[in-house]
Amino acid sequence: MRAEKKLIVDELSKQVGASPFLLVTDYTKMTVTEFAALRKKLRAAHAECHVVKNTMLRHAAKEAGLGEFNGSLTGMTAVVFGDAKADISATAKILKQFTKDTEKGKVKLGVMGKQLLKPADVDAVAELPSLDVLRAGIIGMLQTPARRIAVVLGAPASQIARVIQAHAEKQPAAA
Repeated sequence: MRAEKKLIVDELSKQVGASPFLLVTDYTKMTVTEFAALRKKLRAAHAECHVVKNTMLRHAAKEAGLGEFNGSLTGMTAVVFGDAKADISATAKILKQFTKDTEKGKVKLGVMGKQLLKPADVDAVAELPSLDVLRAGIIGMLQTPARRIAVVLGAPASQIARVIQAHAEKQPAAA
């Protein structure tokens, strides 16, 4: 392999290894404007999209320890990486919506950690709620028992206070 190509493969392998996920898409018949719009949406989700040669991605995946992509690297290929803040669910939703709107940019495969994802698996991930929604749900579940305990513990005290208040209201009337 020539030095220029080796440098590109090394850089690509660093990005593949550093990313929590990788989504490989087909960008056939996509216009420059559409590709720029997709990149802008992905940037908002802490992800970036790059056009790569299939052979270079194949070599970079081997170097990153991902193995073979089972013949999925054919045609025009773009790869989506995420940074440390990226959420695969949000990124997959953006790609799914883009594909639905333009009928272009079909997902070929995905990689999450070292797990290879088929296009159907990526669609399933896109249907999941985002990480922020899941975190909010967990926090809500953790707070609910604490509220219930506070209400239960506070109930006898409030009942005693009502009895004392009712007794105090009766005393002036009796005198």
